Amino acid sequence: MAQQAAADHQQLDSPLQSPQPSRDDMNMISCVTALEAALLPCLPARELQAIDRSPHPSHQIDVERHARDFMEAAKKLQLYFISLQREDQPTEVEMLRKDIAIMEEELKAKKELIKKQERLIQRWRNDLKGQLDKHITELERV
Repeated sequence: MAQQAAADHQQLDSPLQSPQPSRDDMNMISCVTALEAALLPCLPARELQAIDRSPHPSHQIDVERHARDFMEAAKKLQLYFISLQREDQPTEVEMLRKDIAIMEEELKAKKELIKKQERLIQRWRNDLKGQLDKHITELERV
């Protein structure tokens, strides 16, 4: 059954179906494979219960080994999913960089608005100066 699972994983990894899997994908696949390998011996629960009740120490060791393998694989998988959650959350440095970028964009927009307003004020000054000169020349004629 483990060979069939490995063959299934090889089919999933074939380049015909998808591009090369990333390192994270390979890590997850290895965790799932380890968990599957640890779970496979646990599938026949009745047999394991019978072995667990068996007086033979070798049977007891098998049960303990399977349980330990399962717990190790489950821990690896849990750590992998925790790392995925951490990757989704930005770090403080990333958040500060994002805030700085937003502030820089706001500053740029405000500088452009100030320049636009300054040009408008300069135009008004020129218009008012032109009107003042016009009024002065009219007053000088009279």
